[in-house]
Amino acid sequence: MRPHRGTTILVLGILSLVCCGFITGIPAWIMGSSDLKAMAAGEMDPSGEGQTKAGKICGIIGVVLTVVGIVVQVILLATGAAVGMRGR
Repeated sequence: MRPHRGTTILVLGILSLVCCGFITGIPAWIMGSSDLKAMAAGEMDPSGEGQTKAGKICGIIGVVLTVVGIVVQVILLATGAAVGMRGR
């Protein structure tokens, strides 16, 4: 059996929440998904399943929060530009 990468995935997921967004969130999501499949198939050490799940979830949340932040910024910029154009 291959050793689990739960700690690495968890660190990547937490970093996506704190500061890195897409940069570490997407790898945490992808690595977590593939490792959980390997654990279910008996190909990887299942002792890190909890850390792997937590890291994957943190990665998903980090990516979603980054997307929401970008959408909000675009809306605010568009609203600000529209208000600025009215003032002329």
